[in-house]
Amino acid sequence: MNQNYTPAPLDEPAGEDASRAGRADSGAERGGEREERDPFLTAMGERVRLLRARRGMTRKTLASETGLSERHLANLESGMGNASVLVLRQIAATLNCPLAEVIGDETTASVEWLLIRELLQGRDQAALQRARMALAEMFAQAPRDPHRKDRIALIGLRGAGKSTFGRMLAQERKVPFVELTRVIEQLAGCPPSEIHSLYGASAYRRYEHRALEAVIHEHERAVIASPGGLVSESGTFNALLSHCFTVWLQATPEEHMRRVIAQGDLRPMSGNKEAMDDLKRILAGRSELYGRADMAFDTSEKTLADAYLQLRDRLAARLAAETPDDGRAS
Repeated sequence: MNQNYTPAPLDEPAGEDASRAGRADSGAERGGEREERDPFLTAMGERVRLLRARRGMTRKTLASETGLSERHLANLESGMGNASVLVLRQIAATLNCPLAEVIGDETTASVEWLLIRELLQGRDQAALQRARMALAEMFAQAPRDPHRKDRIALIGLRGAGKSTFGRMLAQERKVPFVELTRVIEQLAGCPPSEIHSLYGASAYRRYEHRALEAVIHEHERAVIASPGGLVSESGTFNALLSHCFTVWLQATPEEHMRRVIAQGDLRPMSGNKEAMDDLKRILAGRSELYGRADMAFDTSEKTLADAYLQLRDRLAARLAAETPDDGRAS
């Protein structure tokens, strides 16, 4: 990629909240010793575990960024820990989600929410998809991007082939190939790993959003390889869906792991004895989000040449089938 992006100032961490939250909840772990689990606490623990999985965060990472102990988080996720409001607020901030999403269903907040929820209750995925698109159209505040089909964005976990297939597609389409991770590095002035270690996941997510905005502004035509966790941030993912034709590159967990090992890159699983279980949880947690892509393509058990030819042909057919007015995520 020829474009250079000016480094932006690194965001300051909010470390004091974590330490205050940990001190404020010194007695929470004792509550985890209860033998009987409260249904509300159990459901809340499941939500925290799901939100963490969608963001690809291990319990150790979440503990480090919130300043809480792994034991306390384990109690919380198992429904045995009665966490304080300060702790829950810090967890929500680290996971970049509303506190209401952690502690309960925000669709109980008003009568209108309840009526909307009742209308959607029990609908299949196709009906929910149509409802989402209708709402998105109703509340759209910007015109459709006329270049959406000219930007191909590849999403999926590490090891799916985003970089490999992205370069091949870009070369054949004669457009720039952009790895969003490289743009993040240029904007931050340091590798993404340093952003995470020095400033935390929230700062990284902000750079991720800025990087996508910069690439969309700079390139009317491109093939973009996106970081695997981008889909867990609704604002960034919605921007990707609005401005790019998205393709979910799928693979089995075993195939993902084989490819990552072959690349000599075990960063997401470093120090984790249950790497495959973590990988499966991350994939399960994100599958519904990845499923919002315009099309999906499974790269498992295919040679590189066969997989690319099939991907290229399916992508061409899908793009040709879309009329100019159909430029929307599905």
